[in-house]
Amino acid sequence: MILHAQAKNADAPGPWLVFVHGFSGDKREWQRVGDGFTACPRLYVDLPGHGGSADISTSSFSDMRELLRKTLDSYNILNYWLIGYSLGGRIAMDYAAQCPKGLSGLIIEGGHPGLSEEHERSARRASDQRWAEKFRTLPLTEVFTDWYQQPVFASLTPEQRRELVAIRRQNSGVNLAAMLEATSLAVQRDLRPLLRQCAFPFHYLCGEFDSKFRALAADVAAHCHLIVAAGHNAHRDNPAAVAGCLAQILRLEIKDIL
Repeated sequence: MILHAQAKNADAPGPWLVFVHGFSGDKREWQRVGDGFTACPRLYVDLPGHGGSADISTSSFSDMRELLRKTLDSYNILNYWLIGYSLGGRIAMDYAAQCPKGLSGLIIEGGHPGLSEEHERSARRASDQRWAEKFRTLPLTEVFTDWYQQPVFASLTPEQRRELVAIRRQNSGVNLAAMLEATSLAVQRDLRPLLRQCAFPFHYLCGEFDSKFRALAADVAAHCHLIVAAGHNAHRDNPAAVAGCLAQILRLEIKDIL
């Protein structure tokens, strides 16, 4: 089994850019930014329970790594950068922590590297279980209205919240609940020590107004890039700035392509 994905410019030379969306998003989430990189082959992935992968399930990060590996293999992707946001960033970091063959670099936007204390894991487990139950049993408009009131989304305006609720309510609550539990921060490894051992370039993007992840950014042993006029979802809030930042990173790292 492989994940549903959309490949663009697959015959182009150079490393692939593999984009991984956040919770309740889909392969379209990164395209406004990613499609500016016309010289590169690009793959936009639908995570389990999302978009074209809505009927695919995963029970653990280990299963998720295998799904991603098989998906990359199916497109014969042998040289690539992983670019992930939030949940997609956590999945990308978890995959990259194995230092897999062919991975040339890692770019993360607002992804948590992992919890190090058991009391933090216990609190997160209880929180995610409550959210999962809401996703399974309540109308998604109601759940997402509450979801976007969380502190990490404090920079959103009321209009931005309404727009996101309208987009996200098209999902399946049952599928989202399953993915939330399978990839909860409570069961994610603390990836910091593993990532520090990897030799590939690691860049971290963070929105100017995302105070929680600005604090985390300095702790992930990566080159950190601040995206102005943006909150947690920086590539949605300020796509031009994120595209410019990615171009700067990739121009530095793969000079012969961009």
